[in-house]
Amino acid sequence: MDFNMKKLASDAGIFFTRAVQFTEEKFGQAEKTELDANFENLLARADSTKNWTEKILRQTEVLLQPNPSARVEEFLYEKLDRKVPSRVTNGELLAQYMAEAASELGPTTPYGKTLIKVSEAEKRLGAAERDFIHAASINFLTPLRNFLEGDWKTISKERRLLQNRRLDLDVCKARLKKAKAAEAKAATVPDFQETRPRNYILSASASALWNDEVDKSEQELRVAQTEFDRQAEVTRLLLEGISSTHVNHLRCLQEFVESQTTYYAQCYRHMLDLQKQLGRFPGTFVGTTEPASPPLSSTSPTTAAATMPMEPSVAGSAPPGEAALCLEEVAPPASGTRKARVLYDYEAADSSELALLADELITVYSLPGMDPDWLIGERGNKKGKVPVTYLELLS
Repeated sequence: MDFNMKKLASDAGIFFTRAVQFTEEKFGQAEKTELDANFENLLARADSTKNWTEKILRQTEVLLQPNPSARVEEFLYEKLDRKVPSRVTNGELLAQYMAEAASELGPTTPYGKTLIKVSEAEKRLGAAERDFIHAASINFLTPLRNFLEGDWKTISKERRLLQNRRLDLDVCKARLKKAKAAEAKAATVPDFQETRPRNYILSASASALWNDEVDKSEQELRVAQTEFDRQAEVTRLLLEGISSTHVNHLRCLQEFVESQTTYYAQCYRHMLDLQKQLGRFPGTFVGTTEPASPPLSSTSPTTAAATMPMEPSVAGSAPPGEAALCLEEVAPPASGTRKARVLYDYEAADSSELALLADELITVYSLPGMDPDWLIGERGNKKGKVPVTYLELLS
């Protein structure tokens, strides 16, 4: 118990002297040992890496799980070392609602059939999202967390220890400086008056005491300098390891991009398959007052689709018997022609198709045996096949 009390008193004294030194440095009343420029650059780079890693980690978590309540729940499960329960994705939940709606509204109706097909696509999208979240969490988020909770904590611990060693060093420097000043003063102003021999003895004793204090302070300074240099080297090695951290994070970032690319490619493929399936329903509506998905810009869908690998569209492939049909020789039926408004631009894929401009009016009609997704369109003396999904039938 006595030893513990002594140690506690010693630790309290060290803490007090460090606090005094730190406070005097802040007020400019004490000198501070400065680190070299290279060391300061390493510290700045480490702090910047830590700050940006935290921001990237938090925003990636928001990207993968936009619901803040769900993120808090997952965080609590991780802190309690418990398995995070499986969570239904938004796409899977939407698929479930659509399937239930189709079952109740009639799975044999055109609307019910469409709901079933869309629900299956949404379910596949939800599964792809689940795989992407899992891959991103393992390959990207986990390494970032490991750096913040492992390497960075070690660096922070050694930096705090280096700060304490520096404060101890500066305390020893200040103590030695004061001891030398007091020794010089005692040595240069002794009291040699014969009528006051007692003062002379005291002055000589004080000079000897300050000489011993200087020797003691110099010894403490050498020890403090050695400990500071050793701790500075340890901290420098850890800070230089930030370069390896950058290399590791670069590899993880590349894996994250690959996972995201795979995810969006799967989503595109699933939606393209869904678009094909919906085009084969005989009950699909030909025209509406507004396009189901208007183009994001004036660029036509065909031009925008050219920027990514496209699979051949079902609507774009004509039946074998129709390929040899010469449209110039085909006369429109006496009845059955209708006016149609073009919803948005369409570029003809070949000479058998008619290019369209948004909001123009054309005459359309169908021929026996034609693909129901296509009509014959006429504009003046020009005619050609046009996709029904680009039209709004008026009469």
